Amino acid sequence: MPTAIIVTSQGNYQLLWRVEVFDFATQEQTLKRLALAFGGDPACTDCNRVIRVPGFHNRKYEPALPVTVEYDGDSIAHLEDFPLSFGSSDAVLPLRGIARQVTNSKQTQSEQDWTWVISELTTGKDAAQLTQALAFGRADKPNPLYYAQRTVDIASARLALLAGSPIQEVIATLAARRIAELPAALCSARAREIAHTAARMIVRKQIA
Repeated sequence: MPTAIIVTSQGNYQLLWRVEVFDFATQEQTLKRLALAFGGDPACTDCNRVIRVPGFHNRKYEPALPVTVEYDGDSIAHLEDFPLSFGSSDAVLPLRGIARQVTNSKQTQSEQDWTWVISELTTGKDAAQLTQALAFGRADKPNPLYYAQRTVDIASARLALLAGSPIQEVIATLAARRIAELPAALCSARAREIAHTAARMIVRKQIA
C-alpha cells in the first residue's frame, strides 16, 4: 500500500511510498516496472518528478480542482515490497528513445524502433518483453501497445521467414503469441495478415 495518495483531479492520482535503501537507479527502475504493470504514465518515472501540493488547486481545469491527499499508513517500504520482476527484461526496458543511440540519426523514430527490435530479436530477446519495452518507449504514439505489438510481430515474422520457416508455421506462432490478448478469430486473421506483410517486405527487398 502507498504511504499517501494525492488526488490531482477526478480519476487521476499520484502515489507516494516512503522507502529505504533505494538509490536513484533502483527508484527509476521500480517506477518503470510499476508503470508497465499497472498502466501508469511512463513519462513520470524519473527522479526529478514534481508532485502537486495538496491544499492548492489544479488550474489545468476550469473550474480549478482542489488537490487532496489521503494517508494510508506510515510504514516504510523496501525493494522486496515491489515484486515486479520481468526476468531478463531489465536489459530491454529502454529509456525513451533508446533506438536513437544505435542507429543513423537520419532515420525516423519508427525506423529506429524497427532497427532496434530486429537487433534485439536476433540476439534472442523475448518477443513479449520487447513488446512491453517498445510500448513503454513510444508513449507518444496514440496506441503504444498496438504499435509495439505490430512492430515486434512483423519483425519476428520477417526473421522467421528469412530463416526458412514455412509461412503457415509463422502464422501459427503469431496467433499463439497474442491469443491471450485478442479474440481467437481476430488473432488468426491478424496473424495471417502480418505474416503476408512480412513476406511482401522480403520480396520487395529482393527486387530492390
